[in-house]
Amino acid sequence: MRYVRPVSATENPPPPHPGADPRPAPGPVPGQDPRVQWGLSLAVVAVGAVTIRPMGFGGQGLAVAALFVVNSAALLARTVPESRVPPRLALAWLSSGIIAAAALLGVSGSGTSYLFAYFLAGHVGYRLDTGRALALAGTCSLLCAGVLYFHLGPGDPELPWVLGLTTGVPVVVGILNRTQRQAVRSALSAAESAERAARAEARTAVLTERGRIARDVHDVLAHSLAGINMQLELADALLETGDLEKVREANGKAHALVKESLKQAQWTVHALREDALPLLESLTAMVESAGHHDALTVAGTVREVPAPVTQNLLRIAQEALTNAARHAPGGDVAVDLTFTASSITLRVRNRPATRAVTPGVGSGMGLIGMRERVALLGGSVTAGPVTEGQDQGGWQVEAVIPG
Repeated sequence: MRYVRPVSATENPPPPHPGADPRPAPGPVPGQDPRVQWGLSLAVVAVGAVTIRPMGFGGQGLAVAALFVVNSAALLARTVPESRVPPRLALAWLSSGIIAAAALLGVSGSGTSYLFAYFLAGHVGYRLDTGRALALAGTCSLLCAGVLYFHLGPGDPELPWVLGLTTGVPVVVGILNRTQRQAVRSALSAAESAERAARAEARTAVLTERGRIARDVHDVLAHSLAGINMQLELADALLETGDLEKVREANGKAHALVKESLKQAQWTVHALREDALPLLESLTAMVESAGHHDALTVAGTVREVPAPVTQNLLRIAQEALTNAARHAPGGDVAVDLTFTASSITLRVRNRPATRAVTPGVGSGMGLIGMRERVALLGGSVTAGPVTEGQDQGGWQVEAVIPG
């Protein structure tokens, strides 16, 4: 069962501002400390408050004070996160700030009023897209240069008009910072996507492994335990009749099934270890342990195969041999392993039974498990009665795996 962590109310993001960018707010970018931005903005405001003159409550001083407050507010507003300021509002705010910065140049008689224009132009490049940023920065340069060149106000006569043209240059720095920020965020987003993909792949691998173990558990337990249970129930029923001979026979079959189950469990342990088991040697030992000596025939050039192929072929062979022993006791079994350039074919064929077959109902999962195994490897499996030849009346299982 998947555990979902409860989310507290404080973790829910605030509703987006009307008209704001609908995308989720980006997280902080490494290497960009907002405290630095705050410090620079406050430093410009503090230096301006000390140097910009005249500043008072009447006439030119009142105009300078009012424009100083507007410029300070426009500059400090750049510390507001982008997610809280819609693009149109940001354009209007920065345009107003540029106009206020040019006006402050025209009315202040001395001081560092030009710093507001420089810092606002730099933030224009950081906050707006490249086209709008360049247009607004060019407007800033033209306004400031025009105010100084035409002396539109009682401004500082010592400031050259060329200085006004340079006020838009910091936009380049802002654009470079924005490009770097976007590159870092893209890299972080790609890393997060890769991490999510890796987690999804790991979950898929876990589910695949669970399915494989489930098939292996079925191969060992379903048939053998069903047979053991059937023999024990038969023995219980025979006890009431007093036929001890048949009771001993049922008990002996149950013991035989237990031994067979232990043998199959050993093979399952080997398969679950995912060791690089040699296919030919392992298959030979399995066939001989099932009591079929010299029953394996190999055709083609033997080669090493991947561990999943070896494991699944061995499990298919084990299932087929188990079914042959249960449904055709005493019948000869032939196992063919064929290597070609493009595939590996495993064929298990048994002749009709020569001894009495103990009736029983299987789980119906054997063939399904075979098909699942082969499908994982991109192959195919067929199973059905033999209708012609010396093995007519028997049963054949054939698995073909590419590679």
